[in-house]
Amino acid sequence: MAQRTGQGASTLSQAAGGERLPTLPVVLAYVHACGGDEEEWEKRWREAAAEAAAEPRTEDENAEPPYRGLARFEPGDADLFFGRNQLTDRLLALTRSRRFTAVFGPSGSGKSSLLRAGLIPRLRTEDQSGAQPTALRILTPGEHPMRTHGQRLMPKDADGDTWLIVDQFEELYTLCHDPRERDQFLDRLLAAIDPASKLRVVIAVRADFLGRCAEHPQLTTALQDSTVLAGPMSRDELREAIVKPAQAAGLIVERDLTTRILNEVEEEPGALPLMSHALLETWRRRKGRALSVEAYEAAGGLNGAIARTAENTYACLTPAQAGVARGVLLRLIAPGEGTADTRRPAVRAELNVGDAAATAVVVEHLVRARLLTLDQDVVSLAHEALITAWPRLRAWIDTDREHLRIHRSLTEAAHTWDDLRREPGALYRGTRLAVAEELSLNHSPHSLGWNRHS
Repeated sequence: MAQRTGQGASTLSQAAGGERLPTLPVVLAYVHACGGDEEEWEKRWREAAAEAAAEPRTEDENAEPPYRGLARFEPGDADLFFGRNQLTDRLLALTRSRRFTAVFGPSGSGKSSLLRAGLIPRLRTEDQSGAQPTALRILTPGEHPMRTHGQRLMPKDADGDTWLIVDQFEELYTLCHDPRERDQFLDRLLAAIDPASKLRVVIAVRADFLGRCAEHPQLTTALQDSTVLAGPMSRDELREAIVKPAQAAGLIVERDLTTRILNEVEEEPGALPLMSHALLETWRRRKGRALSVEAYEAAGGLNGAIARTAENTYACLTPAQAGVARGVLLRLIAPGEGTADTRRPAVRAELNVGDAAATAVVVEHLVRARLLTLDQDVVSLAHEALITAWPRLRAWIDTDREHLRIHRSLTEAAHTWDDLRREPGALYRGTRLAVAEELSLNHSPHSLGWNRHS
């Protein structure tokens, strides 16, 4: 039978023992050898696999997972951050010789995790020209970078340098719509080039925003010889990222599963968040100490795990809550202007698209499912991979793309009006007012997150 099917004799023997569900190829090998109906038996196997592994484990539901799913690695996750040692070494070396450093990479290349779980722990433990950072501050620009972070951009009044780690630098272009405030923020960061500034700056930028960065002459000059590219991991690096977190938790990843994930991820650009989420869901469905192919397939695999998690989470909502969820999620999207769509963090109060209590329930539901993150009072998509990996969300965005752009402009105008102490001259008039009124009349309050504060 082994000669006829190409499967190892020991593999076939273990499958025949009945101690656990065999892999689908092994089942089909038996079916082929015995002249059975492969389509029928594949259906039976998938039903058995779904029944055995569809539901996450509950006996140790409070156990800390070794994988972060869609969430980025934080400094405290350094002991689970594997596969980026060489890139971290290059970045660390560059920050030793440059006062302004940039990390560029596509969405899904792990830039945020590289800064937070790779670079920052090294900065805190290794000498930097004879001294550790006097202060180390992590920030993202947001809609109003100077108003939000102006004080944090000032060096600490002490010997040594203050380090500014600016993650998601592209928010300067996707969220900040005031060119003057953008230039002020950039000028403050670029002051770090002067050793007397007592500042060192490291930024992480999505690769498709390189052109926008080149619009600023001084930033262009600073980037010429101070840039690290976060490219795809090698096969060995990917193997570390798959296997070593499980080993740190006393678990094993079956060899067949490791090989399968390696083959799938190598063909998929920006797949690190997909891989991390699929591994997290596989861990939830593990049997004993092993992460298996069966659990991986039950979770949805590389390209299906995010959509399966999102759809299962959405299916648990009532019709009214589902409407709120659509409004909340669309509020957290910034439609691209010549670039891919991006996430848009928002304060919780902005997400109250109808009943505040109902909104709070929905937000907490999505946070528990790790689809959203909650940082103090700011809510964000857990990762931009959710935008492309969840067909339902993608369809919502495509349906309402033009309305989203209009709504974002209206929201920014409302903030400006409020900042100007509700100056009547800043109100919409004429065509702009008519377009906004038509939008509000033709959409339900939940569809785009309309409320009286919009």
